[in-house]
Amino acid sequence: MRAGQIDLADLELPIVLRPSARVSDDVLMRFSAKNPYKVERNKEGELTIMTPVGGIGGTHEKYVTGELYIWTGRDGRGIDFSPSTGFKLPDGSCLQPDASWILLDRWNSLTIKQQTGFPPLCPDFLVEVRSQTDVRRVLEAKMQAWMENGAKLAWLVDPIDGSATIYRPGQAAEMLVRPEVVVAGEPVAGFELRCGRLWAAL
Repeated sequence: MRAGQIDLADLELPIVLRPSARVSDDVLMRFSAKNPYKVERNKEGELTIMTPVGGIGGTHEKYVTGELYIWTGRDGRGIDFSPSTGFKLPDGSCLQPDASWILLDRWNSLTIKQQTGFPPLCPDFLVEVRSQTDVRRVLEAKMQAWMENGAKLAWLVDPIDGSATIYRPGQAAEMLVRPEVVVAGEPVAGFELRCGRLWAAL
């Protein structure tokens, strides 16, 4: 085990750590770089350490991020990010969506230092993909956090329950049961996610 690395092999993930002092962005980035776990910080300063996704979950995540990547290249209005990107949100939390997209004007307004670290803004559009290790109610709370911090559109894709839930500002969440395709509105109007392969294991 390398210096600064922690071994959580005997603990059931996810786990929540409550540091005696708030962990800074720099410390969180160094901690994340040294450990093979996904780490997020909530608005209270607590750290949630999550297990890596399994094989099926990994293929689902890759499919969704890949489809957004391809569309982003064609569309040209924004930039997309990998699942390992952390965003510093207005409430002080630092969260990592499975797929995310930001308008180029917003991204380009940041300094190089801000772009290099955890970008201090909320994605305009994001997707969370539930894996076997994710608790549904925890993900639903995270979706609310994204909306409270300024997301314009967010999807919770759940291959386990066979649903896609759409979140929009000021509106009730809309659940679609095993949709063949989910069609996005603004800010990513034109993006479509074909979902048949996500439900194949049900």
